[in-house]
Amino acid sequence: MSSTLGSQLHNDPESNSLLDGLVEQVLTYSKRIEGIKGPDTALEAQAQKDIAAIGAVRSRPLFYNYIGSGLGRGPYVELEDGSVKLDLINGIGIHLFGHSHPRVVRAALQGAMADIMHQGNLQPNQEYREFSERLAKLVRKNSRMHHVWLTTCGTMANESALKITRQKKKGARMILTFRHAFAGRSTMMTEITDNPSFKVGMPDYGEVLRLPFFDPKESKDKTLSVLKEHVAKHEGNICCFVFEPMLGEGGYRAASRDFFVPLLDFCKDKGIPIWADEIQTFTRTGNFFAFETLGIGQYIDVCTIAKTAQNGAVMFTEEFKPDPGLLGGTFSGTAPALRAGLEIMSMLENDGFLGADGKVMKIHKEFVGMLNDLNATSCKGLLREAGGMGLMVAVTPLDGSKEKQIALLKTMFKNGLMTFGCGSDPYRIRFLLPAVLTSKDIEVARKVIEKSVLELA
Repeated sequence: MSSTLGSQLHNDPESNSLLDGLVEQVLTYSKRIEGIKGPDTALEAQAQKDIAAIGAVRSRPLFYNYIGSGLGRGPYVELEDGSVKLDLINGIGIHLFGHSHPRVVRAALQGAMADIMHQGNLQPNQEYREFSERLAKLVRKNSRMHHVWLTTCGTMANESALKITRQKKKGARMILTFRHAFAGRSTMMTEITDNPSFKVGMPDYGEVLRLPFFDPKESKDKTLSVLKEHVAKHEGNICCFVFEPMLGEGGYRAASRDFFVPLLDFCKDKGIPIWADEIQTFTRTGNFFAFETLGIGQYIDVCTIAKTAQNGAVMFTEEFKPDPGLLGGTFSGTAPALRAGLEIMSMLENDGFLGADGKVMKIHKEFVGMLNDLNATSCKGLLREAGGMGLMVAVTPLDGSKEKQIALLKTMFKNGLMTFGCGSDPYRIRFLLPAVLTSKDIEVARKVIEKSVLELA
């Protein structure tokens, strides 16, 4: 059978042997990382110079004194100063399988053998097709969506989704979303984002209508009532209802299916497009999509993903297929990223990570249980409201103030654990847990969290 030279190269036994050798070399070094470790005094000075240089050139310092060395082992990452941290933020959700995972490394190396690094919507390679078809197959299992358009990141996926819904609604301007939402850092996504500190000096276009998110202390009917008020005032000029199935930057707040369904039913009755922003939740809730976890896939017209996929994408139903010219862009993803994303989706689908009894939910239950146990014992009352969905977990620390949140983040980093914050009033600590986290790793995390909280308490 005839085949292209490119196909012959990628299937050549010698090529694959060389790839296997490179992966084995990465593992040889990765295995030397055994756990949390302090900095190497011989490397600290140069690392600090490099960190300062980054701060100077980008106009503000890094939040952490962090530059990765390019090597890690599972949930552990080595820094340029020789220290090793337990990484429980994973690039804000990018590295689902942690650091230096052999299958992810091999897939990326295979992608790097391509004639080009960046693929585009004008000139795609096979990785583009395979990645798009894999997503289409996954999304149509429990929804009406089956079209996929690739983008380089979550923000661009969200920009594409907004354009699709506005075109469908013939230029309608108003956007329904929740309070404390986060949608990205572009001009329009910053408008949708409900965090004043993220848009200082930005204009307010007055195009966003806010709904209260689920609050166990309030009636579930409150949000529906506010939604009806907005629609009564702006009906005919609403382009979509966009929501995160669980608030991300807004505090890792979750809600049940019973909260969402009346809102979605009302939007359907009124012909308002429904867009699920799954940039953070994709692959992290025990299913590929959080809308599957919540059982609301039949309502979704448009869905956006990124982060763990290693690429951005917008998915949509036949009814929301955009006219030619609306979506484009020079870049659609790099060959290494698309190959790595395909491998990550394959591992999740085939290696026991998903479902009610999968590895993701086991990690969730064990990690949340650990936080609750600390809150009930040695850190009594200082780690409240632990919860979330799947590998997305958050807790309210100490007095819930921003000052204490930042102090705890920096203290944990000093003690060997890296994570990040979210929410406001109260300010919370969030953990984006890698899917390779073990019980032993969770015990390491427990000790660092406990030590750090007690240092500040």
